[in-house]
Amino acid sequence: MTDRIPEVTAAPLSEAQRLEIIKLVRQTAQSEILPRFQKLTASDTTTKMGPDDVVTEADKAAEAMLTQGLNALFPGIPVIGEEAVSERPELRDQIAEAELAFILDPIDGTWNFVHDLPLFGVILSATRYGQPVFGLLYDPISDDWIVAAESSPAEREGARIGRRSLQVSAVSDRAGLSGFVHLNLLPEEKKAAMAALYPRFHRVTSLYCSCHEYRLLAQGAADFHISGTLNPWDHAAGVLIVQQAGGVARMLNGEAYNTALKRGYLLIAPDEQTWAHLQRTFAFLEDD
Repeated sequence: MTDRIPEVTAAPLSEAQRLEIIKLVRQTAQSEILPRFQKLTASDTTTKMGPDDVVTEADKAAEAMLTQGLNALFPGIPVIGEEAVSERPELRDQIAEAELAFILDPIDGTWNFVHDLPLFGVILSATRYGQPVFGLLYDPISDDWIVAAESSPAEREGARIGRRSLQVSAVSDRAGLSGFVHLNLLPEEKKAAMAALYPRFHRVTSLYCSCHEYRLLAQGAADFHISGTLNPWDHAAGVLIVQQAGGVARMLNGEAYNTALKRGYLLIAPDEQTWAHLQRTFAFLEDD
């Protein structure tokens, strides 16, 4: 007997609602994030799972403001923030069960933020039973954002740049691909094999910031991304945005991405042919 698939009845977010969300994110950055940037003290920063997994007072304050604002805009809708989940892991399970849920990463790239590097962002997504239906990648430094919804294309917008439609890269030479791999997050037994593949690519790097990695993918400035760390606050918005910019985002085994997934590898590519090429290249990751 199979589980019944819940009937999907949630209406998409309206344009007015999307604008209110963007306004809230921008206000939060101005009130809680930027005033603390390059002004943190030792007492403002603690670690979670390891020395590179840091959290600051800015993360906590920004998540609190975003959560309060979304609760006011969307009463009764679950708001799942990274910092809340770090204290109550069971909250993550609410995402896949909810007809509509919001997922927050109040400061993505906290390691960069702590070390005064202006490469961090705010990630916000809305999901329907775990499937992304709205995504926002906001850069507080440049005060611009990339946004997409299930029924609208990926666009970048800001006061200085206006509004631009986005398109993933057009690949002409698969020997010249550039992309993102978080080598330090792979299982120890996979690291050497992954590193040995680097010479096959034009460039392999990590920005320590999923927000900006997905922004570059959606703008066609990078070609691929492979990740085995499936935190929904890192990926849900970016997956939808890349797809709405013409790209392909699936699990390495071919399964559709869903925030309920906790194991496996998420593979992003600009087109089906490149995705299949990379799937063969990275197949060793799923070998036992």
